[in-house]
Amino acid sequence: MANSKVKSDLILLLAAAIWGFAFVYQRMGMEYVGPFTYTGVRFALGAVILLPFLYFRARRTEPLIHARHPADRRKILMGTLMTGLFLTGGVTFQQVGLQTTTAGKAGFITGLYVVLVPIAGLLFGQRSTMFIWAGAVLSLTGLYLLSITDGFHLAAGDKLVLVCAVVFTFHVLFIAWLSPLMDSFLLAIIQFAICAIINLSLAFSLEIVTLHTILQAWIPIAYGGILSVGIAYTLQVIAQKTAHPAYASIILSLEAVFAVLGGWMILHEQLTVRMLIGCGLMLSGMVVVHFKESKW
Repeated sequence: MANSKVKSDLILLLAAAIWGFAFVYQRMGMEYVGPFTYTGVRFALGAVILLPFLYFRARRTEPLIHARHPADRRKILMGTLMTGLFLTGGVTFQQVGLQTTTAGKAGFITGLYVVLVPIAGLLFGQRSTMFIWAGAVLSLTGLYLLSITDGFHLAAGDKLVLVCAVVFTFHVLFIAWLSPLMDSFLLAIIQFAICAIINLSLAFSLEIVTLHTILQAWIPIAYGGILSVGIAYTLQVIAQKTAHPAYASIILSLEAVFAVLGGWMILHEQLTVRMLIGCGLMLSGMVVVHFKESKW
C-alpha cells in the first residue's frame, strides 16, 4: 500500500513538472498559431501517439471497460464524454486567456483548483482530512507568493482562466471516478480526441490555419502534444486510480513551481526571494497532506 502511494505521488509530481514547463511552450506556440490551432493540433498528436499502446492493451484478455452490465457501460462512456468536455473547456479557456494575462497570474488562477477540488468533493460525498485542507491552504498561499508580484487585478484573460480553474476542478473529480473503471489509455485517448476535434473545428472557423505556421511552431507543439498531453495527462489518469482527488490536486498544483523554474531556466526570467518562499510553502503543503490519518 505504501509503495503504491509513493508511486502515485511520483507519477503526479512528474505530470506537474511536465505541465509546469509547458507554460513556456504554450506562450511560444502562440507566436506562430492561434490558441485553437495550437490546442487542437497538440491534442490530436497526443491521441495518435497513444494508439499503439491501446492496441496492445486491447489484445489482452482483460476488458478495457470494467463493467458487467450494458447500463453501467453506457454510464461510464457518458462520464468519459463529460470528462473530455471538461478537459476541453479547461485547456481552451486557459490557452485563450494566456493571450491577455501573464503566465504568473494564469498559473495562480488555474491553481485555485487546489482548494476548489476538496470543496466540490463534498458535493460527491468525498470527505477530506484536516491535513489535506491545511496542505491546500499552504499550497494556495505559496502559489500567491510565487505568481502574483505586482498587485492583482482581474483582466479579461484572468476571467477566462478562472473559468478554466472551475472546469479543471470537475475534471479532477471525474478522473478520480472513472480511472478505476476503465483502461487508462482508452480514457486518455477519448479525452484527447474530443479536445482535438472541438478545438480544430473552432480553429478552422475562427483562425487562419496553414501547414507552414504549424511547422514553424513544431517544437512547442511537439512538447505540448507528446509530453504535456500524451504523457502527463495519461500519468494523471494512472495515478488517480489510487490517489484521493483533493490530495492529487495539491501535488498537481506544483506545476506552478516548475513553471517558474522553466521561465528562469529557459526564458531567463527573474527568480526572487518571495518566489522561493512561495515554492517552499507549496512543497510544505505537499508534505503536510502525507499526515492525513485524522478526520475533521
